[in-house]
Amino acid sequence: MFNFPRLMALAVMVALVVSGPVRAQDATVPTTLPTVMDVRVSATPERARLVIDLGTQTQFSLTSLSGPDRLAIDVRAGAITLAAPEGVPSGTGIVSGYAVQQIGADRVRTTLTLSSPSQVQQAYVLDPFEDQPARLVVDIIPATPEQFALNVKNDLTAASGVVPPKVADTPTPAGGSELPIATKPLVVIDPGHGGIDSGAETASGIKEKAIVLAFGLRLQQLLVASGRFDVALTREDDSYLKLEDRVALARTNKADLFVSIHADSFQQPEIRGASVYVRDENATDVLDKVLADGENRSDVVAGYTMPQTAPEVVDILVDLMRREMRVQSYTAAQSIVHQLEPSVELRRFPVRQADFLVLQAPDVPSVLIELGFLSNAEDMANLLETGWQDRTADAVARGISLYFDSLKPQE
Repeated sequence: MFNFPRLMALAVMVALVVSGPVRAQDATVPTTLPTVMDVRVSATPERARLVIDLGTQTQFSLTSLSGPDRLAIDVRAGAITLAAPEGVPSGTGIVSGYAVQQIGADRVRTTLTLSSPSQVQQAYVLDPFEDQPARLVVDIIPATPEQFALNVKNDLTAASGVVPPKVADTPTPAGGSELPIATKPLVVIDPGHGGIDSGAETASGIKEKAIVLAFGLRLQQLLVASGRFDVALTREDDSYLKLEDRVALARTNKADLFVSIHADSFQQPEIRGASVYVRDENATDVLDKVLADGENRSDVVAGYTMPQTAPEVVDILVDLMRREMRVQSYTAAQSIVHQLEPSVELRRFPVRQADFLVLQAPDVPSVLIELGFLSNAEDMANLLETGWQDRTADAVARGISLYFDSLKPQE
Protein backbone atom coordinates (compact mmCIF):
# COMPACT_ATOMS: atom_id res chain seq x y z
CA MET A 1 0.00 0.00 0.00
CA PHE A 2 1.26 3.49 -0.80
CA ASN A 3 1.95 5.64 2.23
CA PHE A 4 1.39 9.40 2.27
CA PRO A 5 3.25 10.53 5.43
CA ARG A 6 2.14 14.16 5.42
CA LEU A 7 -1.52 13.21 5.21
CA MET A 8 -1.41 10.43 7.74
CA ALA A 9 1.01 11.73 10.37
CA LEU A 10 -1.80 13.92 11.74
CA ALA A 11 -3.90 10.93 12.58
CA VAL A 12 -1.74 9.34 15.28
CA MET A 13 -4.02 9.08 18.31
CA VAL A 14 -3.13 9.16 22.01
CA ALA A 15 -5.20 6.99 24.36
CA LEU A 16 -6.96 8.87 27.14
CA VAL A 17 -9.43 8.02 29.88
CA VAL A 18 -12.59 9.69 28.72
CA SER A 19 -15.47 8.72 30.93
CA GLY A 20 -16.35 8.91 34.59
CA PRO A 21 -17.97 10.96 37.28
CA VAL A 22 -14.78 13.01 37.56
CA ARG A 23 -15.90 14.83 34.42
CA ALA A 24 -19.15 16.23 35.78
CA GLN A 25 -20.21 19.23 33.75
CA ASP A 26 -20.67 22.48 35.61
CA ALA A 27 -23.17 24.12 33.30
CA THR A 28 -25.65 26.75 34.42
CA VAL A 29 -27.40 25.26 37.46
CA PRO A 30 -31.16 25.73 37.14
CA THR A 31 -33.08 27.17 40.09
CA THR A 32 -35.88 24.70 39.27
CA LEU A 33 -34.85 21.18 38.32
CA PRO A 34 -35.56 20.44 34.66
CA THR A 35 -37.53 17.53 33.27
CA VAL A 36 -36.06 14.84 31.02
CA MET A 37 -38.44 15.14 28.09
CA ASP A 38 -37.03 12.66 25.58
CA VAL A 39 -34.08 10.30 25.09
CA ARG A 40 -32.84 9.08 21.71
CA VAL A 41 -29.96 6.76 20.86
CA SER A 42 -28.55 6.00 17.42
CA ALA A 43 -25.80 3.47 16.80
CA THR A 44 -23.46 2.14 14.13
CA PRO A 45 -20.42 -0.15 14.51
CA GLU A 46 -18.19 2.95 14.45
CA ARG A 47 -20.06 5.33 16.78
CA ALA A 48 -23.19 6.00 18.77
CA ARG A 49 -24.97 9.16 19.88
CA LEU A 50 -27.18 9.81 22.89
CA VAL A 51 -29.44 12.90 22.83
CA ILE A 52 -31.38 13.88 25.95
CA ASP A 53 -34.01 16.63 25.61
CA LEU A 54 -34.23 18.77 28.74
CA GLY A 55 -36.46 21.54 30.03
CA THR A 56 -33.41 23.71 30.71
CA GLN A 57 -29.63 23.37 30.78
CA THR A 58 -28.34 21.29 33.67
CA GLN A 59 -25.32 19.41 35.04
CA PHE A 60 -24.29 15.95 33.92
CA SER A 61 -21.72 13.25 34.66
CA LEU A 62 -20.49 10.12 32.87
CA THR A 63 -19.49 6.74 34.32
CA SER A 64 -18.16 3.48 32.85
CA LEU A 65 -19.54 0.27 34.38
CA SER A 66 -18.72 -3.42 33.87
CA GLY A 67 -20.56 -6.71 34.31
CA PRO A 68 -22.09 -6.13 31.75
CA ASP A 69 -20.27 -3.28 30.01
CA ARG A 70 -22.29 -0.07 30.24
CA LEU A 71 -22.06 3.70 30.17
CA ALA A 72 -24.17 5.63 32.69
CA ILE A 73 -25.06 9.25 31.97
CA ASP A 74 -26.56 11.13 34.91
CA VAL A 75 -28.28 14.50 34.56
CA ARG A 76 -29.51 16.75 37.35
CA ALA A 77 -33.26 16.60 36.78
CA GLY A 78 -36.39 16.28 38.87
CA ALA A 79 -38.70 14.25 36.65
CA ILE A 80 -39.06 12.06 33.56
CA THR A 81 -41.84 12.50 31.03
CA LEU A 82 -40.87 9.73 28.63
CA ALA A 83 -43.47 7.52 26.99
CA ALA A 84 -41.06 4.56 27.10
CA PRO A 85 -38.23 4.55 29.69
CA GLU A 86 -36.23 1.91 27.83
CA GLY A 87 -35.59 0.86 24.27
CA VAL A 88 -33.13 -0.05 21.54
CA PRO A 89 -31.14 2.39 19.41
CA SER A 90 -32.00 3.28 15.87
CA GLY A 91 -29.45 1.29 13.92
CA THR A 92 -27.21 -1.55 15.04
CA GLY A 93 -23.80 -1.02 16.53
CA ILE A 94 -21.78 -0.44 19.69
CA VAL A 95 -24.86 0.29 21.84
CA SER A 96 -27.47 -2.48 22.03
CA GLY A 97 -30.02 -0.96 24.39
CA TYR A 98 -30.77 1.80 26.87
CA ALA A 99 -32.87 2.46 29.97
CA VAL A 100 -33.84 5.70 31.75
CA GLN A 101 -34.69 5.85 35.44
CA GLN A 102 -35.02 8.35 38.30
CA ILE A 103 -32.30 7.34 40.78
CA GLY A 104 -32.77 10.23 43.19
CA ALA A 105 -34.89 13.28 43.80
CA ASP A 106 -32.55 15.36 41.64
CA ARG A 107 -30.96 12.79 39.33
CA VAL A 108 -32.02 10.90 36.20
CA ARG A 109 -29.75 8.18 34.82
CA THR A 110 -29.61 6.89 31.25
CA THR A 111 -27.78 3.57 31.08
CA LEU A 112 -26.40 2.44 27.72
CA THR A 113 -25.74 -1.28 27.33
CA LEU A 114 -22.65 -1.76 25.16
CA SER A 115 -22.19 -4.42 22.50
CA SER A 116 -18.42 -3.85 22.69
CA PRO A 117 -16.05 -1.74 24.82
CA SER A 118 -16.67 1.96 24.14
CA GLN A 119 -15.80 5.40 25.46
CA VAL A 120 -17.14 8.94 25.31
CA GLN A 121 -15.59 11.04 22.56
CA GLN A 122 -17.27 14.30 23.52
CA ALA A 123 -20.27 15.55 25.49
CA TYR A 124 -21.89 18.98 25.42
CA VAL A 125 -25.12 20.84 26.19
CA LEU A 126 -27.04 22.86 23.61
CA ASP A 127 -29.18 25.87 24.50
CA PRO A 128 -32.86 25.80 23.49
CA PHE A 129 -33.51 27.35 20.09
CA GLU A 130 -36.59 27.90 17.95
CA ASP A 131 -38.97 25.06 18.91
CA GLN A 132 -36.22 22.74 20.19
CA PRO A 133 -35.47 22.21 23.90
CA ALA A 134 -32.10 22.22 25.65
CA ARG A 135 -30.14 19.08 24.77
CA LEU A 136 -27.33 17.01 26.16
CA VAL A 137 -25.44 15.34 23.30
CA VAL A 138 -22.98 12.50 24.02
CA ASP A 139 -20.91 10.97 21.22
CA ILE A 140 -19.48 7.49 21.83
CA ILE A 141 -16.79 5.58 19.93
CA PRO A 142 -15.14 2.14 20.32
CA ALA A 143 -12.42 1.59 22.91
CA THR A 144 -10.00 -1.25 23.48
CA PRO A 145 -10.91 -3.70 26.27
CA GLU A 146 -7.87 -2.43 28.18
CA GLN A 147 -8.96 1.20 27.87
CA PHE A 148 -12.51 0.41 28.94
CA ALA A 149 -11.27 -1.57 31.96
CA LEU A 150 -9.07 1.39 32.94
CA ASN A 151 -12.05 3.74 32.64
CA VAL A 152 -14.13 1.49 34.89
CA LYS A 153 -11.31 1.30 37.46
CA ASN A 154 -10.76 5.07 37.49
CA ASP A 155 -14.49 5.78 37.77
CA LEU A 156 -14.86 3.33 40.65
CA THR A 157 -11.89 4.91 42.42
CA ALA A 158 -13.31 8.39 41.99
CA ALA A 159 -16.75 7.30 43.20
CA SER A 160 -15.25 5.68 46.31
CA GLY A 161 -13.72 8.95 47.35
CA VAL A 162 -10.13 7.64 47.33
CA VAL A 163 -9.22 10.36 44.85
CA PRO A 164 -10.91 13.77 45.14
CA PRO A 165 -13.09 14.19 42.08
CA LYS A 166 -12.02 16.76 39.52
CA VAL A 167 -14.90 18.83 38.21
CA ALA A 168 -14.64 20.23 34.71
CA ASP A 169 -15.73 23.83 34.36
CA THR A 170 -17.23 23.21 30.93
CA PRO A 171 -18.29 20.30 28.73
CA THR A 172 -16.12 19.33 25.77
CA PRO A 173 -15.37 22.67 24.07
CA ALA A 174 -16.29 23.28 20.46
CA GLY A 175 -13.33 22.13 18.41
CA GLY A 176 -12.04 20.09 21.33
CA SER A 177 -12.15 16.37 21.96
CA GLU A 178 -11.36 13.85 24.66
CA LEU A 179 -9.03 12.25 22.10
CA PRO A 180 -5.96 14.44 21.52
CA ILE A 181 -4.01 14.22 18.29
CA ALA A 182 -0.23 14.13 18.02
CA THR A 183 0.23 17.20 15.83
CA LYS A 184 -1.71 20.37 15.08
CA PRO A 185 -3.41 20.10 11.67
CA LEU A 186 -3.70 23.26 9.57
CA VAL A 187 -7.30 24.18 8.78
CA VAL A 188 -7.82 26.83 6.10
CA ILE A 189 -11.18 28.62 6.36
CA ASP A 190 -12.38 30.30 3.18
CA PRO A 191 -15.11 32.92 3.68
CA GLY A 192 -16.63 33.06 0.19
CA HIS A 193 -16.73 36.10 -2.08
CA GLY A 194 -15.41 39.49 -0.86
CA GLY A 195 -14.53 42.89 -2.33
CA ILE A 196 -16.23 43.49 -5.67
CA ASP A 197 -17.84 40.04 -5.41
CA SER A 198 -20.71 40.38 -2.91
CA GLY A 199 -22.14 36.91 -3.50
CA ALA A 200 -25.87 36.60 -2.84
CA GLU A 201 -27.65 39.78 -1.72
CA THR A 202 -31.08 40.55 -0.30
CA ALA A 203 -33.36 43.34 -1.49
CA SER A 204 -32.49 45.24 1.70
CA GLY A 205 -28.77 45.12 0.88
CA ILE A 206 -27.58 42.32 3.18
CA LYS A 207 -24.61 40.69 1.46
CA GLU A 208 -23.42 37.09 1.63
CA LYS A 209 -19.78 38.19 1.78
CA ALA A 210 -20.32 39.94 5.15
CA ILE A 211 -22.24 37.06 6.71
CA VAL A 212 -19.71 34.40 5.79
CA LEU A 213 -16.74 36.54 6.87
CA ALA A 214 -18.24 37.03 10.34
CA PHE A 215 -18.93 33.30 10.56
CA GLY A 216 -15.42 32.41 9.37
CA LEU A 217 -13.83 34.63 12.00
CA ARG A 218 -16.00 33.07 14.71
CA LEU A 219 -15.07 29.57 13.55
CA GLN A 220 -11.39 30.52 13.55
CA GLN A 221 -11.68 31.70 17.17
CA LEU A 222 -13.26 28.43 18.27
CA LEU A 223 -10.69 26.23 16.54
CA VAL A 224 -7.75 28.24 17.87
CA ALA A 225 -9.23 28.28 21.40
CA SER A 226 -9.49 24.48 21.35
CA GLY A 227 -5.70 24.30 21.17
CA ARG A 228 -5.84 21.49 18.61
CA PHE A 229 -5.44 23.37 15.34
CA ASP A 230 -3.45 25.91 13.40
CA VAL A 231 -5.97 28.03 11.50
CA ALA A 232 -5.68 30.42 8.55
CA LEU A 233 -8.27 32.40 6.61
CA THR A 234 -8.16 33.11 2.90
CA ARG A 235 -9.44 36.60 3.74
CA GLU A 236 -9.83 38.47 7.01
CA ASP A 237 -11.50 41.57 5.59
CA ASP A 238 -13.62 42.70 2.65
CA SER A 239 -11.03 41.81 0.03
CA TYR A 240 -11.40 40.01 -3.28
CA LEU A 241 -9.57 36.77 -3.96
CA LYS A 242 -9.89 34.66 -7.09
CA LEU A 243 -11.15 31.11 -6.64
CA GLU A 244 -7.93 29.58 -7.92
CA ASP A 245 -5.94 31.72 -5.48
CA ARG A 246 -7.99 30.35 -2.58
CA VAL A 247 -7.17 26.79 -3.68
CA ALA A 248 -3.52 27.72 -4.22
CA LEU A 249 -3.27 29.16 -0.71
CA ALA A 250 -4.44 25.90 0.82
CA ARG A 251 -2.17 23.80 -1.39
CA THR A 252 0.92 25.96 -0.96
CA ASN A 253 0.60 25.80 2.81
CA LYS A 254 -0.13 22.07 2.73
CA ALA A 255 -3.43 22.48 4.53
CA ASP A 256 -4.93 19.42 6.19
CA LEU A 257 -8.50 20.60 5.60
CA PHE A 258 -10.01 23.37 3.47
CA VAL A 259 -13.42 24.69 4.57
CA SER A 260 -15.23 27.14 2.29
CA ILE A 261 -18.18 29.05 3.82
CA HIS A 262 -21.18 30.31 1.79
CA ALA A 263 -24.82 31.39 2.20
CA ASP A 264 -26.56 31.27 -1.16
CA SER A 265 -29.89 32.33 -2.68
CA PHE A 266 -32.35 30.22 -4.62
CA GLN A 267 -35.30 30.97 -6.87
CA GLN A 268 -37.60 28.91 -4.61
CA PRO A 269 -37.88 30.85 -1.32
CA GLU A 270 -39.26 27.85 0.56
CA ILE A 271 -35.91 26.04 0.23
CA ARG A 272 -33.93 26.40 3.46
CA GLY A 273 -31.37 24.73 5.69
CA ALA A 274 -27.64 24.11 5.92
CA SER A 275 -25.75 21.59 3.80
CA VAL A 276 -22.17 20.48 3.17
CA TYR A 277 -20.75 19.91 -0.30
CA VAL A 278 -17.90 17.76 -1.52
CA ARG A 279 -16.55 17.53 -5.04
CA ASP A 280 -18.73 15.65 -7.50
CA GLU A 281 -16.99 12.41 -8.37
CA ASN A 282 -18.49 12.63 -11.84
CA ALA A 283 -17.14 16.13 -12.40
CA THR A 284 -14.76 16.79 -15.28
CA ASP A 285 -11.20 16.13 -14.14
CA VAL A 286 -9.61 19.56 -13.70
CA LEU A 287 -6.24 18.47 -12.34
CA ASP A 288 -4.49 20.14 -15.26
CA LYS A 289 -6.37 23.41 -14.56
CA VAL A 290 -5.45 23.31 -10.89
CA LEU A 291 -1.82 22.73 -11.80
CA ALA A 292 -1.78 25.31 -14.58
CA ASP A 293 1.14 27.54 -13.56
CA GLY A 294 3.95 25.34 -14.79
CA GLU A 295 3.41 22.71 -12.11
CA ASN A 296 3.59 19.11 -13.23
CA ARG A 297 2.09 15.92 -11.87
CA SER A 298 5.31 14.98 -10.11
CA ASP A 299 5.07 18.17 -8.02
CA VAL A 300 1.75 17.00 -6.61
CA VAL A 301 3.39 13.99 -4.96
CA ALA A 302 6.68 15.72 -4.13
CA GLY A 303 8.07 14.16 -0.97
CA TYR A 304 6.29 10.86 -1.60
CA THR A 305 8.40 9.69 -4.55
CA MET A 306 12.05 9.41 -5.50
CA PRO A 307 13.29 12.01 -8.02
CA GLN A 308 13.68 9.36 -10.72
CA THR A 309 10.26 7.80 -10.21
CA ALA A 310 8.81 6.55 -13.50
CA PRO A 311 5.98 8.68 -14.96
CA GLU A 312 3.52 5.80 -14.82
CA VAL A 313 4.17 5.40 -11.09
CA VAL A 314 3.64 9.12 -10.58
CA ASP A 315 0.30 8.82 -12.39
CA ILE A 316 -0.73 5.99 -10.07
CA LEU A 317 0.26 8.00 -7.00
CA VAL A 318 -1.64 11.08 -8.20
CA ASP A 319 -4.74 8.95 -8.80
CA LEU A 320 -4.47 7.34 -5.37
CA MET A 321 -4.02 10.74 -3.74
CA ARG A 322 -7.02 12.17 -5.57
CA ARG A 323 -9.15 9.25 -4.45
CA GLU A 324 -7.88 9.56 -0.89
CA MET A 325 -8.77 13.26 -0.86
CA ARG A 326 -12.31 12.46 -1.99
CA VAL A 327 -12.72 9.87 0.75
CA GLN A 328 -11.36 12.25 3.38
CA SER A 329 -13.49 15.13 2.10
CA TYR A 330 -16.62 12.99 2.34
CA THR A 331 -15.64 11.86 5.85
CA ALA A 332 -15.15 15.51 6.88
CA ALA A 333 -18.55 16.46 5.41
CA GLN A 334 -20.26 13.63 7.28
CA SER A 335 -18.58 14.61 10.56
CA ILE A 336 -19.71 18.23 10.19
CA VAL A 337 -23.28 17.25 9.30
CA HIS A 338 -23.34 14.83 12.23
CA GLN A 339 -22.66 17.76 14.56
CA LEU A 340 -25.05 20.14 12.79
CA GLU A 341 -27.99 17.73 13.07
CA PRO A 342 -28.99 18.44 16.69
CA SER A 343 -28.22 22.15 16.37
CA VAL A 344 -29.65 23.67 13.20
CA GLU A 345 -32.08 23.11 10.34
CA LEU A 346 -30.55 20.96 7.59
CA ARG A 347 -31.55 20.40 4.00
CA ARG A 348 -32.82 17.01 3.01
CA PHE A 349 -29.74 14.89 2.12
CA PRO A 350 -27.38 17.48 3.65
CA VAL A 351 -24.16 15.92 2.30
CA ARG A 352 -24.17 16.94 -1.34
CA GLN A 353 -21.87 16.89 -4.37
CA ALA A 354 -21.08 19.64 -6.86
CA ASP A 355 -18.28 20.71 -9.17
CA PHE A 356 -17.16 23.78 -7.18
CA LEU A 357 -13.71 24.97 -8.23
CA VAL A 358 -12.66 25.55 -4.61
CA LEU A 359 -13.18 21.84 -3.90
CA GLN A 360 -10.85 20.61 -6.60
CA ALA A 361 -7.43 20.62 -4.95
CA PRO A 362 -6.02 17.16 -5.66
CA ASP A 363 -4.04 17.04 -2.42
CA VAL A 364 -6.19 18.81 0.23
CA PRO A 365 -9.46 17.43 1.69
CA SER A 366 -12.04 20.12 0.95
CA VAL A 367 -15.65 20.86 1.88
CA LEU A 368 -18.02 23.74 1.18
CA ILE A 369 -20.58 24.63 3.84
CA GLU A 370 -23.80 26.36 2.79
CA LEU A 371 -25.05 27.95 6.01
CA GLY A 372 -28.51 28.61 4.60
CA PHE A 373 -30.36 30.68 2.04
CA LEU A 374 -30.66 34.45 1.96
CA SER A 375 -33.77 33.87 -0.16
CA ASN A 376 -35.59 32.18 2.76
CA ALA A 377 -36.99 34.41 5.52
CA GLU A 378 -36.35 31.92 8.35
CA ASP A 379 -32.79 31.21 7.24
CA MET A 380 -32.19 34.93 6.81
CA ALA A 381 -33.32 35.62 10.37
CA ASN A 382 -31.02 32.89 11.66
CA LEU A 383 -28.01 34.07 9.66
CA LEU A 384 -28.29 37.50 11.29
CA GLU A 385 -28.87 36.18 14.82
CA THR A 386 -25.80 35.98 17.07
CA GLY A 387 -27.03 32.95 19.02
CA TRP A 388 -27.62 30.97 15.82
CA GLN A 389 -24.22 31.95 14.43
CA ASP A 390 -22.48 30.86 17.63
CA ARG A 391 -24.40 27.57 17.84
CA THR A 392 -23.67 26.74 14.21
CA ALA A 393 -19.99 27.67 14.46
CA ASP A 394 -19.75 25.46 17.56
CA ALA A 395 -21.25 22.56 15.61
CA VAL A 396 -18.90 23.03 12.64
CA ALA A 397 -15.89 23.23 14.98
CA ARG A 398 -16.98 20.00 16.66
CA GLY A 399 -17.43 18.36 13.28
CA ILE A 400 -13.93 19.36 12.20
CA SER A 401 -12.52 17.98 15.44
CA LEU A 402 -14.37 14.69 15.02
CA TYR A 403 -13.10 14.39 11.47
CA PHE A 404 -9.49 14.50 12.65
CA ASP A 405 -10.32 12.08 15.47
CA SER A 406 -11.61 9.65 12.86
CA LEU A 407 -8.40 9.51 10.82
CA LYS A 408 -6.30 6.40 11.25
CA PRO A 409 -2.54 6.16 10.62
CA GLN A 410 -1.41 4.17 7.61
CA GLU A 411 -0.02 0.75 8.39
